[in-house]
Amino acid sequence: MGSAILRNFAVNICEARQHWTMDEFVPKEIARIRALVGEKGQVIGAVSGGVDSTVAACLVSQAIGERFHAVLVDNGLLRLGEAQDVEKTLSSYLKINLTVVDASQRFLDALKGVTEPEEKRRVIGRNFIEVFQETAKKIEAAVADSPEEAKDGNIEWLLQGTLYPDVIESISYTGPSQTIKTHHNVGGLPASMHLKLIEPLNMLFKDEVRELGLKLGMPEHLVFRHPYPGPGLGIRITGEVTANQLEIARRCDKIFLDEIQAVPGLYRSISQAFAAVLGGVKAVGVVGDQRSYQQCVVLRAVQTKDYMTATACNLDFAFVNKVSSRITNEVRGVSRVFLDVTSKPPATIELE
Repeated sequence: MGSAILRNFAVNICEARQHWTMDEFVPKEIARIRALVGEKGQVIGAVSGGVDSTVAACLVSQAIGERFHAVLVDNGLLRLGEAQDVEKTLSSYLKINLTVVDASQRFLDALKGVTEPEEKRRVIGRNFIEVFQETAKKIEAAVADSPEEAKDGNIEWLLQGTLYPDVIESISYTGPSQTIKTHHNVGGLPASMHLKLIEPLNMLFKDEVRELGLKLGMPEHLVFRHPYPGPGLGIRITGEVTANQLEIARRCDKIFLDEIQAVPGLYRSISQAFAAVLGGVKAVGVVGDQRSYQQCVVLRAVQTKDYMTATACNLDFAFVNKVSSRITNEVRGVSRVFLDVTSKPPATIELE
């Protein structure tokens, strides 16, 4: 209803022209990127295997080819086997020039003792920028030392897959306390980074990004992959992030997604789904004939068109019960599984 009212106001009352299409966006954005970067400029960009970063990488790669350098920072907060899967997909399938940096221990050390959600995001963002700076210098030096590639091409540009909802949620309308949450790819660049920003998706919503991915020739299984936040499991574990909590989160999330994908059509009908660990929240359980006091896990699955609002999916109880049984039987350290049925608003999609 809200969209219909806005459309009526814009088109029928304001007489706005409906001429914006993805067919028009792609060539214009490629031309804009080429003009922005120039004939010799180089771009570095983080990729995670998610829809946003992959679509952004494909777009820039089509614009400037080998002068785009993709970097996967393994921050230790990725899902089970994700770093290996992303490397295979981007390098082998999409033929994107990719550098993988294992900084997992660095991030885990930096997060030690950090429990407040915004502080976790800041710590993750700060370390990400530091790793990125170091990697950019190494790539730039390698390019300069390569006779066939040396083109005066300093790395001056950073690609980010910021979407329009990210920008809106990071805006404070009445003061700093009113910011909904700090997004890892919005407003996180210090002046010392000395890289200019390219955000080709920052006026697009998620459904438009998926449409763009198909236009760029990406396979459907990549285009319709559920989004994954930049801070990763760091914001899917409430409280302090530890190696043990990460292992629990990975295994629970894998079970939940495997069961979703086993039901025909269910994965595509869900916009985002994950398992999160309620750190610091333990409950009594029974293991064999012994009393236990272990972790609680929450399952979250939502449906949305634009990620500005979302509703909880009405999952079949037998399905939820199966997931719960698998998690409590297969993942050591978990005694209870909860289902989050809160819409956005009042909640956000991620727990932190």
